[in-house]
Amino acid sequence: MFNAEKPSLEDLPSSAHLLRSTVIAGVSAVAILVTVVLPAEYGVDPTRIGGVLGLTEMGEIKNQLAEEAEMDRQMEAANDDQSSLLNDIFGLFVGAAHAQEQEVWQDMLTFTLAPDASAEIKMEMTDGAIADYAWVAEGGRINFDLHAHGGGQSIDYDRGRGATSGEGSIEAAFDGDHGWFWRNRDSADVTVTLQLRGAYGEVVETY
Repeated sequence: MFNAEKPSLEDLPSSAHLLRSTVIAGVSAVAILVTVVLPAEYGVDPTRIGGVLGLTEMGEIKNQLAEEAEMDRQMEAANDDQSSLLNDIFGLFVGAAHAQEQEVWQDMLTFTLAPDASAEIKMEMTDGAIADYAWVAEGGRINFDLHAHGGGQSIDYDRGRGATSGEGSIEAAFDGDHGWFWRNRDSADVTVTLQLRGAYGEVVETY
């Protein structure tokens, strides 16, 4: 087994030597901090050595990039807040408009027709009056004829076969009854919901 020789007291560094080495290391660290780290990282150059070595410019660029990044972050956050606010306001307007649209329908009629059954719904209207309508068929398709008659006159506005919905306006061509004839040609019951609004009088339903 190899045994190392025990050093003598004369070979060991003295306390003064250790102290001196510690002081030198501390001073070197401070010097590096002041002349290299501060200029290169933060743009701070108290000794002007960083400027000579080009380190100060590097630190200033880093600071500028950090400031620009922070400004971009704040601007993005502000835009997000503004966009969220605008979306909330827009949503309120859309909701209010939708609610208002739902409220202005004057009449809503719902009826169910068995296979091959028919129905008529007519509005009493005067010449030039306008009425809006929207309808939907559930459970199947339906045939319809939108027409008018009165005072010896008649007119067809629209007609369809195998339809499931419809919407539009009627402008009365003369005084009389204006509306729909419906017939279910499907093999199952069909439920029709009709909404009406505008310038019309009594609504007459015939099943």
